[in-house]
Amino acid sequence: MAAIIDLSGSVAVVTGGTRGIGAGIARALLHAGAQVVTCARHAPDQPVEAAGRTARFLPVDLRDPEATGEFFARVRDEYGRLDTLVNNAGGTPFRMLDEGGAERHARVVELNLLAPLNASVAAYDVMRRQAGGGSILMIGSVSGTRPSPGTAAYGAAKAGLENLARTMAVEWAPRIRVNTLVLGMVRTELAALHYGDEDGIAAVGRTVPLGRLADPADIGDACVFLASDRAAYISGAALHIHGGGERPVFLDAATVDDRPSGRLPQGTSPQRKDTP
Repeated sequence: MAAIIDLSGSVAVVTGGTRGIGAGIARALLHAGAQVVTCARHAPDQPVEAAGRTARFLPVDLRDPEATGEFFARVRDEYGRLDTLVNNAGGTPFRMLDEGGAERHARVVELNLLAPLNASVAAYDVMRRQAGGGSILMIGSVSGTRPSPGTAAYGAAKAGLENLARTMAVEWAPRIRVNTLVLGMVRTELAALHYGDEDGIAAVGRTVPLGRLADPADIGDACVFLASDRAAYISGAALHIHGGGERPVFLDAATVDDRPSGRLPQGTSPQRKDTP
């Protein structure tokens, strides 16, 4: 029998929850029964809906600590509590380090590291005063765990975000649990900008061990689990949602025999594949 997670009666905020990954997370939380509030600087073209229910949208610039505090105070006043915060808002254009100047890179760090910090501190002030505490989820990236050419400031911010989550998990325990979801490639409405047409998306998907890019719903399901009591003893953790990661490129460049084990018979030496 499938286990069903019921978040009925809980209140969740999903930053940047109006499209892409954020909308997928918001829909999963709605399916689980939570009341969901999404936020961004600009209102979405259409509301986020699931299971016959609609996420509420409230505008806020999370880079502004005062405005962020007012936003979470409003959520507290209107809903009476806050059980889950998903720090999803973020992103970056492709820009090499020697392009655009330090100020542009600093804005990327501000959006992807300082804004989640502002939101988390404001959410903590609500959660720590209520029975049951709460759960904070950071949406991280594999860019924070490996070199990130073209998105260096983003990768650095995501690395910092994961460290920030681990520290929050210690400082705010036992009332608040804090975890990070480390994402790989996700197929959203903007996927074509990164990977090209359907053939390009499929080709990129084949580089992932599970054979495809993630769907926003995959991320949403993981958020529902970590927000629930089924994850009551999970804090300070980093859950990798990347389909197995990236196939090491040396496997395609190696000149050893093509056996499933990846090993040569004992007593033989590697040889080039084109050797007769």
